[in-house]
Amino acid sequence: MAEKIFVTQEGLDELRAELENLVHVVRPEVIVELQEARAQGDLSENADYDAARDHQARVEGRIKELESLIKNAQIIEEGEGGTKTVRLGSTVTIKDNTDGSLMTFSIVGTIEADPFNNKISNETPLVKAILDKRPGETVEVKGVEEPYEVTIESVR
Repeated sequence: MAEKIFVTQEGLDELRAELENLVHVVRPEVIVELQEARAQGDLSENADYDAARDHQARVEGRIKELESLIKNAQIIEEGEGGTKTVRLGSTVTIKDNTDGSLMTFSIVGTIEADPFNNKISNETPLVKAILDKRPGETVEVKGVEEPYEVTIESVR
């Protein structure tokens, strides 16, 4: 059995949109590229043909990858009213007890992780340390070069 891939509804919609684009827009474009390259004659020394075949292989590989991700996707449910524990799908504000800085981020599955947009993977040491904790709790983040403590300020 394949491993479940945790993803938000928004992330799943993005995967489906990418798959739709590859299947219905990019794949036909690649077929045209191949036909035009074949029309140039000798395929043994045809750089355009080689490039088109390479492009086709990348597109088909990504299609297979997306189909697998979508098939194994498990939607991260939105928080129930009153749920105040940290979990997948939560938006959390923490305070780094080392320097007092605050950081707010959403907890997402690994395929949606984007630290530059404050989307942190559920597989990171920080998130593993705060999962199932509540606002006000202080936890030690282990599994990093220098363990540190954070306090959970809020959970949405």
